[in-house]
Amino acid sequence: MEAKRITLFAGHYGSGKTNIAVNFAMGLARKGKKVALGDLDIVNPYYRAKDSQRELEAAGVRVIASAYANSNVDVPAIPQEMYALTEDHGSYAVADIGGDDRGALALGRYVPAIVQENDYDMLFVFNRSRPLTRDAQSALGILREIEAACQLPFTGIVHNTNLGRETTAETILSAIPVAEELSSLTGLPLRFTAARCDIALLLPADMGEIFPMELQKTIW
Repeated sequence: MEAKRITLFAGHYGSGKTNIAVNFAMGLARKGKKVALGDLDIVNPYYRAKDSQRELEAAGVRVIASAYANSNVDVPAIPQEMYALTEDHGSYAVADIGGDDRGALALGRYVPAIVQENDYDMLFVFNRSRPLTRDAQSALGILREIEAACQLPFTGIVHNTNLGRETTAETILSAIPVAEELSSLTGLPLRFTAARCDIALLLPADMGEIFPMELQKTIW
């Protein structure tokens, strides 16, 4: 997928958006791009992009996160440095948005600048294995709640159905019709299907773009 200057990943709790954001940022860095990853997940302080800070920085990715991330203090604070995502036009920006509508509220303050630049992708991460997104209609409800909260429309869908270490190729393939139904309901393109690297090799080449990724060790 050709990256816009700003790529935002949002979805239901446990959809896997953090893993995708981390892998997406590192993929851009491997292509020689200047990249910053913003950890905007102020709702869940336990599973965060900051957990992979060492690996990200080793790959050349700048990590911007709350000073309270990975601590026992749950404070919805966003550092001033986060404005670099919209102000530094010489760098690609990737953002991990907090789960559901509550987490998406944190994005609101950056939306005017994002819309003005108009070089962004807002991608809904869909995981059929999560309790509240088992069908397309339920996922659509979550998607609309996020859009209403942050006042920024989605531009595409990322399919990331998984069961953690229990995931098989069939797990992913069985959810493709539901992901396609969600795409049809929203009119949004299905940008890619994310899969753990070993499973990505087993998926058919004709199913569309496949995004192989390494999983965050702290989550899996």
